Formats: sequence, C-alpha cells, structure tokens
Amino acid sequence: MKSGKQRRTELKAKKQARIEKRNNPVIQPVTAAWAAERGWIAIDSTAFAPHNSHDVPDFVQLGYYFDRPFDCTGCNSPEVWTAAQQQWWYEEAKGNLFSIAKLCRPCRQKEQDRRAEARRIHLQGVAAKVASKEV
Repeated sequence: MKSGKQRRTELKAKKQARIEKRNNPVIQPVTAAWAAERGWIAIDSTAFAPHNSHDVPDFVQLGYYFDRPFDCTGCNSPEVWTAAQQQWWYEEAKGNLFSIAKLCRPCRQKEQDRRAEARRIHLQGVAAKVASKEV
C-alpha cells in the first residue's frame, strides 16, 4: 500500500503530463508546399473573434484550413465544407471557432425562407394587435 505522499507525487506527475500534452499537441508539422498542393489555406489567427476558451480546434493547431466532409442534417446528403468557406466563416464573419457546417446550401436557403416567413407572420400579428388597440 502506498503512502499519501507517494500517491500525491504520482497524481502530480500525471497532472503535469496532461498539461504538457495539452500545451504540446502531437500534430505532424505541415510544409507550405504540401498544404498548397492539397488546397489547404493558411490561417490568420489574428482575424478570429475572441472565443474565451483555453483550447483551440485541431485546424488552428495545424495552422491550415482543409476541406471537411459532413452530412447535411436536413437532407442527409454528403457535403464538403471547403477551406475557402471555412476561412470566410472564421475570419470574415467572425464565427465561433468550435462551430462547423451542418446544412447544405439548399437546406440553408429553405431554413432562411422559413425564418423570414415566420418573422413576417409575427410582425403582421403585432401590427394587427397595435392597430386594434388604436381604434
């Protein structure tokens, strides 16, 4: 049986190992030429919105955007979120670093139309309510 002092030393060593692993992730270095021939785009991390997190996504650690396949949640069709689209989302639109694409373009358009129609109906109801109070 181990003493409390021995156990504390073991726990402290495990904690230090976790901290070192988090600070030094095991990601293979990528050369610019290798990334360019695959269509990857270099990241400008100064353009990101503040994210208030101690962790960063894998693509930030890697230093490049790369095409990410996903299945649309609306129609279940296989889609690809391209590196250029990711760069626009994270750097131009200041999207959350931990968000990813979920909908294909047609499903996204349907959702936008549905929201616009719901907003229009709501505003009609509010206008009717205000008009009835004025009379």
